[in-house]
Amino acid sequence: MDTDPSAQREDDMLDHWDDIHGWCREEAEDLWSDRELDPGPNGVDIVAGTLARCAEAFSPLGTDHWLFLHRDHPLDVPLPVLAAIGPSSGPREETLRALTMADDPAAVEPPVVKPFLSRRLGEGLTTFRYVPQDDSSPLIACVRYAWRVEEPGADVVMWTATEDVTRLMQAADDLEQLAHSLTVYDPWTSDP
Repeated sequence: MDTDPSAQREDDMLDHWDDIHGWCREEAEDLWSDRELDPGPNGVDIVAGTLARCAEAFSPLGTDHWLFLHRDHPLDVPLPVLAAIGPSSGPREETLRALTMADDPAAVEPPVVKPFLSRRLGEGLTTFRYVPQDDSSPLIACVRYAWRVEEPGADVVMWTATEDVTRLMQAADDLEQLAHSLTVYDPWTSDP
């Protein structure tokens, strides 16, 4: 019986999500091991629990976006980075500005808008902006990337936001590397 490879990969991902707590535990163990740090009696459980809560909060089952959790140290609060893809719509420049919120009226100052050339997705835009919260809490620093991929006709957006501007600056190189690594897989034109 022939099966669709993309359907099999999707089934594998759903099976993986069903055991998100197992995955989080493996990631926590690897994080401590990679840093050659002693997790003590509760370190693995604490990190695994944090990762699971982030996954459940930022990307619950059934969402249509991907979640990446950036962390430098096992005890860092993970910085959620999300990405989504959808069919292209509207004029390219206008859509990229909308996806990156380049003209966000809520921004406390005009967003910093720059072209961004990704190795895989081509030319896009990136923005950095500060937005206020509803109460008197600190400002939120936001970074967004967006691309129009002509074949297969898709718009891609990647974003993160945090009150911890220092953390965002420390993650900037990793965010850029992630932006360069994103690609669009079209099962009809791409090799499995």
